Amino acid sequence: MKNINISADFVVVGGGLSGLCAAVAAAREGIKTVLIHDRPVLGGNASSEIRMWVCGAHGDNMRETGIIEEILLENIYRNPERNFSLWDTVLYSTATREKNLTILLNAVCMDATMDDAAIKKVKAYQSVSQTFYTVEGKYFCDSSGDSILASLSGAEIRYGREARNEFNESIAPIESDKKTMGMSCLLQARETDEVHEFIAPEWANHYTDASQFKYREPDLEGLQNYWWIELGGDMDALHDVDICRHELLKIALGTWDYLKNHPTQKEKNKYWELEWIGFLPGKRESNRYVGDYIVTQNDVASGGKFEDTIAYGGWTMDDHAPTGFKVPEIAPNIFHPAPSPFGLPYRAIYSKNIENLFCAGRNISVTHSALSATRVMATCAILGQAAGIAASMAVAENLLPRQVDVKKLQNRLMELDCYLPRFRYIPSDLTMAGTLTADNGKSPEGLRMGQNRITDEADEAWYARVGNQVEYSWSSPIKLSQSRLIFDSDLADFQPKNIVALRFKNQPQLEMPKSLVKKYRLDYCDKDGNWQSLGEFDNLYKRLVFNNFDIECTKIRFTLLETFGDEEVKIFAWTVK
Repeated sequence: MKNINISADFVVVGGGLSGLCAAVAAAREGIKTVLIHDRPVLGGNASSEIRMWVCGAHGDNMRETGIIEEILLENIYRNPERNFSLWDTVLYSTATREKNLTILLNAVCMDATMDDAAIKKVKAYQSVSQTFYTVEGKYFCDSSGDSILASLSGAEIRYGREARNEFNESIAPIESDKKTMGMSCLLQARETDEVHEFIAPEWANHYTDASQFKYREPDLEGLQNYWWIELGGDMDALHDVDICRHELLKIALGTWDYLKNHPTQKEKNKYWELEWIGFLPGKRESNRYVGDYIVTQNDVASGGKFEDTIAYGGWTMDDHAPTGFKVPEIAPNIFHPAPSPFGLPYRAIYSKNIENLFCAGRNISVTHSALSATRVMATCAILGQAAGIAASMAVAENLLPRQVDVKKLQNRLMELDCYLPRFRYIPSDLTMAGTLTADNGKSPEGLRMGQNRITDEADEAWYARVGNQVEYSWSSPIKLSQSRLIFDSDLADFQPKNIVALRFKNQPQLEMPKSLVKKYRLDYCDKDGNWQSLGEFDNLYKRLVFNNFDIECTKIRFTLLETFGDEEVKIFAWTVK
């Protein structure tokens, strides 16, 4: 066996979307970061091993932005056919291009060394290399879903469903229990021009009657991915996973056998073949951390109007029956209404009693009822980005997580295009001191008003066509180092799924949003009155774009050169510093 020691500022355990975004966000802020993940691919429930599509807030203009939107746009650009192996490479590329990030895949976190109420280091075993890694860190983030660092550090956690009267939650059970939402093994299938037979293994379940699928739809239509093949909520979500996996496979193969061989299904499904079946269950719930605040059903229902909001949700309170497929007479889930958006507080993403431990993902400090709305992956991703930025601030000023300046954290998140309901980004003094003019007669003032998307209250975008220009000017020369632009990735439109479970013969490819800017130019006027080029920037597929430089100028100008299709596009922000 080999032993390797690593020292870092920030150590993230768990490489699902929340952990990936936490690690990437921190690394981009310049702190040395290590990401430990126990699987060969990143993405957790979104990875090729589980294959759940990325879901988040409902409603027009409510889509999550920041790193998760960057990832989804890159997937559209690089992977229009929604190939799962290419999706894995998009996630992997997001991590590997960060110079401050060390990635340990196939590495199981198995031990933690404490220094009083702080984690000093963790140990991970990487099976493929027979290597033990000891990773020392200043701050840690548990994005493992199952809260492995809680088990190793003694952090306070909750498991199961709270009693209705503990937090006055109307959808909670009368008595508390140790039940959770279950886990699922998904199916994927392909429509072809050839007839395909299917012979189920002898151990698969055999379904003879449609009533065995009551409240479920075993069909080959639309966005079906068989999420309702679900078990384990009345078992131990940590220690009974392998038992659940086998039972889920029996159900999954039995479902496919029904679709292919039952007399009512055989003819209409004869051209379909089973392309993939998940051997790794996707979990919805297990351990949850206790932070300085526990988010409840009532917080979700009232819109989560927290002064320390650092992320938001917008999924319904989608509570799944613990018995799952075991009791088909019970509906698999109930959608309890929730507003979109509802804010989530900073106090819910760090441990109450372990002083240097953040949490991000489905294991944040929420009740079971609130979890039913906060657990979806796009929400988890923006929680991860918030944790990563907070950790970088804690490192810079040697603070405990609860000591981080929340106003500063919120502004940095909004600068990075993370939308926070009820809050606005405050640009630099240089941005606000400049005179902002556009050549097309449309007011560009919204570019520095800090909203960064259309909301119910206002549309503050600058509308531009190819050739249009917008310009900042100052009365005397000033020094600039950065331009920040936020383009329109069509948050108002339906977000296409990053992957599909049912692949039809004429499956349409993903297309880049036509509203997105593809090419632009930046120029500046130097102190002697001469215009100089900062360059043309093309083949863009991003919503948030930074350009770094070192200039002294009296003016800086943006020129729109090309879009992905729309004649007129919205530009939400242009700020400088």
